Amino acid sequence: MRQDGLPGQAAGFGARDADGSAGMTEFQCSEFGNGCTWLIRLSLRQRKGIWEVKRYNGPHTCLATSISSDHRSLDYHVISTFIMPMVRADASVNIKVLQNATAAHFGFRPTWVLGVQLTMPGSVAVLRTCPVRVGGQLDESQAYFHRLFWTFPPCIEAFRHCKPLVSIDGTHLYGKYGGTLLVAIARDGNSNILPVAFALVEGENAESWSFFLSHLRQHVTPQPGLLVISDRHNGIKAALESPDGGWLPPAAYRAFCIRHVAANFALTFKGKDARRLLVNTAYAKTEVEFDYWFNILRSENPAMCDWANKIEYSLWTQYCDEGRRFGHMTTNISECVNSILKGVRNLPVCPLVKATYGRLAELFVCKGREAQAQLGTGQQFSQYLVKCIEANLKTARCFTVTVYDRDNSEYTVAEMTPTGSFSLGSYRVSLGSQTCDCGYFQALHFPCPYALACCAYSRVTWQPYVHPVYRLSSVFSVYQMGFTPPIPEGFWPPYDGPTVIPDPSMRRAREGCPRSTRIWTNMDEADPNRPKRCGLCRQPGHTRRSCPQAGGPSHAG
Repeated sequence: MRQDGLPGQAAGFGARDADGSAGMTEFQCSEFGNGCTWLIRLSLRQRKGIWEVKRYNGPHTCLATSISSDHRSLDYHVISTFIMPMVRADASVNIKVLQNATAAHFGFRPTWVLGVQLTMPGSVAVLRTCPVRVGGQLDESQAYFHRLFWTFPPCIEAFRHCKPLVSIDGTHLYGKYGGTLLVAIARDGNSNILPVAFALVEGENAESWSFFLSHLRQHVTPQPGLLVISDRHNGIKAALESPDGGWLPPAAYRAFCIRHVAANFALTFKGKDARRLLVNTAYAKTEVEFDYWFNILRSENPAMCDWANKIEYSLWTQYCDEGRRFGHMTTNISECVNSILKGVRNLPVCPLVKATYGRLAELFVCKGREAQAQLGTGQQFSQYLVKCIEANLKTARCFTVTVYDRDNSEYTVAEMTPTGSFSLGSYRVSLGSQTCDCGYFQALHFPCPYALACCAYSRVTWQPYVHPVYRLSSVFSVYQMGFTPPIPEGFWPPYDGPTVIPDPSMRRAREGCPRSTRIWTNMDEADPNRPKRCGLCRQPGHTRRSCPQAGGPSHAG
């Protein structure tokens, strides 16, 4: 709160006449009567034109409870209020003592994480700090915050029932201190997004991504054959290709976000049409469709094909991914979570972790109720799958099915015009291997229109050919565990470790003109003997303010 504003202008105060007399004004704290007694009464002296302080009750008694660690309200007013009693008691107190006392009082202590681990056993929080040195000596009472990885038991349990893929991305923090928030996102069978792990790191580099991905693999995603969708960041590449990281095939596979690939492609080849052709090539579900779009791309510019051929096809095309993508070609689900967390990316560490806990708890309750309501209707599959199957059934009307191998459930399906005059194409379908020449069956892991026609012809149900992740029971299991309210702070275990303080090297530059990074040479050095000249007439001996030409022609005469 401000104490230096003029009457009627200070934010957070309410002005009123003290006793009805002219020129008398009183200000109170917005928390007056709720634990704060700050009050000031002013009187206007008409003759001298000044305000005279008649009464002052200070300082604020609400400051200690109205701020959090590393908050922007922690300015010199708050700090001076805190250290003033120590200075009055001992005027010769050392500056280092005052700094340590302030950091110990307003610094970050990871007690809330300990409280969550006591509330929900199985919560994972991995903190990395850097030592603090003062005058060449190691200060064991403090430590600089470096990295933090965290996840919660409901997220770990939920991923077991999600699609076997995870999308990773990073988003920058824009608070008082810099850094990057790394997020791992999963997707359930009802096309809902679900954050499963977080990390606060100093930036996107090989070490920070290795820290995040190693703990993600250890605590959240130990399943074999997992697919990781990300951009082409070199730090992610180095972390995934580490021999001891657990992300190498066949334990895990990697795929690129086509949106990022297309953005890099557009840097070299301008024009929306070229970018659209590359995206259509990547989304092709069959080799025939891929060759069609790739030939068009080659006819536009052979250099475009050369650029695309430098990337392995299994990393950016859908027809070569062996169905691991489940139709997800981008990391847009991570971008959605970044927009959701936009309001908390300017918070300190502890409030940011609290925000993820609270918002995930709300998400689990909301999606859990939706899945439970659908289970009550007797549905067997998720709404997303039901809509897709209904759309496929509407188109499965003009097909001619021929059986080639009943034992192995292999068919050919000819698509006919509504009048049945001629064929629009023929597709081979294998219900046994769950493949179709259209590519949708093996890419999305549920029957395409041609597979549905084969099921209807053979008088078999299509439900056994749907991946278990689309079953409503799996979707309900994703949100079945849920979160529990944290235990009150008074019951948290004691924390006797060092006080974790922000790293001063991560602090953002203050507002104003940015610091120049230009490398100065000898030609930039000014001659100290060179006389200063006027900025207006460029003559020596005076400045712009005293220049005789400053007034213009109207000042002459």
